[in-house]
Amino acid sequence: MALYLYWVFTVALALLFLAGVAERRRHDRNLRRIPVRILVNGIRGKSSITRLTAGALRGGELRVVAKTTGTAARFIHPDATEEPVHRKFGIANVVEQIGIVRQAAAAEPDVLVMECMAVQPALQEINQQVLVRSTIGVLCNVREDHLEEMGPTLDDVARSLARSMPYRGVCVTAEHERRAVLEREAARRDCRLVVVDPEAVTDEEMTGFAYVTFKENVAISLAVAEELGVGRRDALRGMYAAPPDPGVLTVREIPVEHGTVRLANIFAANDPESTVMNFRQLVATGTLKPPYITLINCRPDRIERNSQMGRIVTELETDTLVLIGHPTRSAREAVPADWPGRVLDLGGSQRNPAEIWHTITTHVTGTASLVAVGNIHGQGERLLEHLESVPVVPAQRKVL
Repeated sequence: MALYLYWVFTVALALLFLAGVAERRRHDRNLRRIPVRILVNGIRGKSSITRLTAGALRGGELRVVAKTTGTAARFIHPDATEEPVHRKFGIANVVEQIGIVRQAAAAEPDVLVMECMAVQPALQEINQQVLVRSTIGVLCNVREDHLEEMGPTLDDVARSLARSMPYRGVCVTAEHERRAVLEREAARRDCRLVVVDPEAVTDEEMTGFAYVTFKENVAISLAVAEELGVGRRDALRGMYAAPPDPGVLTVREIPVEHGTVRLANIFAANDPESTVMNFRQLVATGTLKPPYITLINCRPDRIERNSQMGRIVTELETDTLVLIGHPTRSAREAVPADWPGRVLDLGGSQRNPAEIWHTITTHVTGTASLVAVGNIHGQGERLLEHLESVPVVPAQRKVL
């Protein structure tokens, strides 16, 4: 009996091995059917850059398929229509890239633009070397996020992200502070590093977008388009027409008892640098005006991020700090000691969102800007769901 079970086990392993070999060969064939493969990596803005790059290349009459993994994963067809990426049990897994490549190859595209969905350094290497094998890489920026997986230092994060660079290919980046690190990593891969200057994108060119985006994202997409022979005018035309990510949210004006709250959802920015950039962009366009109420949603599995958000209250010009979720102490203790504002600690994993909203708005007279930052999941998500039932006035779109 034991010998029989041994042979059953051995045969099963052999069949699994052969099935794996066959799947790998099919995947390799599908990759070869797509002449140009672009992998978009970095800390913040990947979904936006994926969509902008696909739009820029469509502007040059290229047949483009794209896939994002942001707020809502999407497969984008050559005609710019899109469909959700369906996942078993709703769980994201890098192996889904195999199915995406198969679906993309069936569309016979000139270019596939794919957002990197790996975080662990080893998985980033596998994603590049096995699943996508990009010919052009994008490494948009290096910021303070996912330090547990890629850190602890920002140089470590840069080296980790660089594992998605193509060998003997091209990598486009807007990262300047850690350029030296990226140049060393690119040299190891015989990869040509193209460093873009966001200020090369004019204010006039930015007015063509129907939503707020960053020059950094546009500059990267223009550089990729140039690598593939698409002119600047055609690329911009294609970007203007590209549909935004479902994560593009609206800054909303919500009437309250004694005035109006202009709510800016910046939850998706996550890291402190991106959060401040989003805030300043919205202030610069006049979308947000003082007084500013900063709302930090805390999570027990993101203690360090809670602290990061507490440390930037002065950069967000905060007059009143509202803490929700838990443990709020992790954010409260990180607030600079010389910050003169007021704290409303409304923490707790089960606090009624209607109660939270009522407590916040009783302190509003006239018009105030409420800037929601940190982590959306948990109390932040429940608060936003509650506000869906409140009448709102569209104010300004934004891309995170």
